[in-house]
Amino acid sequence: MTNYKTSIFPRSRIATNDVCALGVKKHHIAALIEVDVTDSRKKIRLYKKDTGNAISFTAWLIKVISRSIEDYENVASFLQGKRKLIIFNDVNVSLAVEKNIGDQKVPIPLIIEKANGRSLESITRQINDAKNLVLSDKDIVLQNKSNKLERFYYRLPGFLRRYFWRYLLRHPGFAFAKMGNVAITSLGMVGKANGWFIPISVHPICFGIGKITKKPVVRDDQIVIREILNLTVLLDHDIMDGAQMARFINDLSINIEKGQDI
Repeated sequence: MTNYKTSIFPRSRIATNDVCALGVKKHHIAALIEVDVTDSRKKIRLYKKDTGNAISFTAWLIKVISRSIEDYENVASFLQGKRKLIIFNDVNVSLAVEKNIGDQKVPIPLIIEKANGRSLESITRQINDAKNLVLSDKDIVLQNKSNKLERFYYRLPGFLRRYFWRYLLRHPGFAFAKMGNVAITSLGMVGKANGWFIPISVHPICFGIGKITKKPVVRDDQIVIREILNLTVLLDHDIMDGAQMARFINDLSINIEKGQDI
């Protein structure tokens, strides 16, 4: 018999599997784009130098995404029934933060509330605090710290766990409070592979942040080396049409490239 070993993954992975089971049924359209972030990264470095305040690229990207959504509020709305959209004034972002649970690394969502109105420093601090917070296998992915009801979730059979998520999505107020209306996952700092990844999400809109690489591009009829971000955007076709998607992606790209809000 061939030798083998077994490994038990953290319980928090169960909820991730349930989300994926429902996420693949969403009518998401995936847009794979390249965005020039050369000037924006320069502005971030100058901001740190001039103010002495450390801000992260991820925190700034969350801010500019949230502010761009303000002009296209439908992209982060929840569908209720067949024709009604529930549109929240705030943009609450679920950001996957990698944590060590036992001897394994597990992505745990961090909810950044009212990201569209927050300062870059505030968002940066919350992300850093979440990275430094020690969690155990008893923590569930619904929130940073689980309560008794959420811990009971793990004991349920699969069909009941997935029913919970379906119930959550049918009640936008509940869903917004628990998981926000925007999801962002970043794999750009992991590994050296240059490309895009397409996440799975139950959120109305989801962003997959890839790697920043230097590429030759044409600017003013000259070939120059620029820093290019690979970015995937999932947009729910049930709540918006393709033309509106295209306009949102165009404006978002412009806002990122010009370094909005720095």
